[in-house]
Amino acid sequence: MKKGDIIEGIIERVEFPNKGMIKTENEWLVVKNAIPGQKVRAAVTKRRKGKSEGRVLEVVEKAQKERTEGVCPHFTHCGGCVYQSLPYEEQLKLKEGQVKTLLGGVCLEGSYQWLGLKPSPIADGYRNKMEFSFGDEFKGGPLALGMHRRGSFYDIVTTKDCRIVHPDFCRILKATRDYFAGRNVPFYQKAGHTGYLRHLLVRRALKTGEILVDLVTTTQLGWMADGEFSLLTGWVEAVCALPLEGKLAGVLHTKNDSLADVVKDEGTDTLYGRDFFYEELLGLRFQITPFSFFQTNSLGAEVLYETVREFVGDTKDKVVFDLYSGTGTIAQVLAPVADKVIGVEIVPEAVEAARKNSAFNRLGNCSFLAGDVLKVVDGLEEKPDLIVLDPPRDGIHPKALPKIIRFGVERIVYVSCKPTSLVRDLVLLQDGGYGVVKACAVDLFPGTTGIEVVCLLSKLKSGY
Repeated sequence: MKKGDIIEGIIERVEFPNKGMIKTENEWLVVKNAIPGQKVRAAVTKRRKGKSEGRVLEVVEKAQKERTEGVCPHFTHCGGCVYQSLPYEEQLKLKEGQVKTLLGGVCLEGSYQWLGLKPSPIADGYRNKMEFSFGDEFKGGPLALGMHRRGSFYDIVTTKDCRIVHPDFCRILKATRDYFAGRNVPFYQKAGHTGYLRHLLVRRALKTGEILVDLVTTTQLGWMADGEFSLLTGWVEAVCALPLEGKLAGVLHTKNDSLADVVKDEGTDTLYGRDFFYEELLGLRFQITPFSFFQTNSLGAEVLYETVREFVGDTKDKVVFDLYSGTGTIAQVLAPVADKVIGVEIVPEAVEAARKNSAFNRLGNCSFLAGDVLKVVDGLEEKPDLIVLDPPRDGIHPKALPKIIRFGVERIVYVSCKPTSLVRDLVLLQDGGYGVVKACAVDLFPGTTGIEVVCLLSKLKSGY
């Protein structure tokens, strides 16, 4: 097998996060965006000894368990929901198998209790946040607004019938796309770094129904005839006139001239209403701004945090460290049953949000520190009784783990949004004297390859 070869074969299995495995005569070919049992044609893109990489050109035969009804009309084109053609029960089986395989690589069989995979309470319309991109579906085509085409950095699919969001998202997307297309407003060209329209950020609280809409643009205004104020005023009027099931909390405009293809806040103006909305989780109320970190599946987050609370166990008269605390959601869930909770988070805006929300929820035993866990833990005078770890996707810095282990707490609860990072960190935690007691997964991202994992570790012997 060499680069450029066309291979036809069966997807034998899919490894986390999105590695479809095709067995050839003497080696494996790894492809993305595949489902076990599919017969595919793939082109070899990278040659590796024993395991090469490829790109799926065509699904020759669907997997036996794939469905044809109830699938999003954008499936196969949009790059978002790889597993959507599988019935939800089959998605859960696939993800659970992937997680158990990963844990089995670092934990002895039978050494811990596996509690299964907890499903999302709803599998459709579950997302409370979407970042849509402006572009075109093909070079020189009409204005598009939606998600990146599968396997493409440039092409955009207008996802006006997306299944993982509430219909309000689709109404706002369509109205926005139609408004700017009708005025021939240019989108931002990533190759030439020219144009105006970049992203549309929509957030909708599942519990309260409040909606934030944020248009992200450059400051390139040379093409305008009537001025930006007139253009944006018309767009706000179009959004406000929509027959939405939820209630508009605010319509915003964010400026972003960065070269990176990300939603970045370089100044935000409120065009209508306010720049935040409220969501509720487990009896607590949270104020959320356009750029606040908050789990994208509100009902699934309740399942996740209830699991964390269960794994943490008895917290009466105990001090809890919530490391990588984000906006302090876990800390606030634990605070009512703990003596004190201290959160540490590197993003200052998230820390400020955590402080505001804990005050709003009248939780006087929560405090939040801004800084890198690697450095902050050195200066903490208070000693924890137990620790919750909820790091970003890349996991915990290898130099931070020994410091965390040296606290010597009896229990650590590790919450992971990327199981491959989790199992890497588990090796060091186990070397440091901790053993996995129990674990489970929680599906916050139906239709996609994403999965959350919660592990309870107990101190078995002295480590560092």
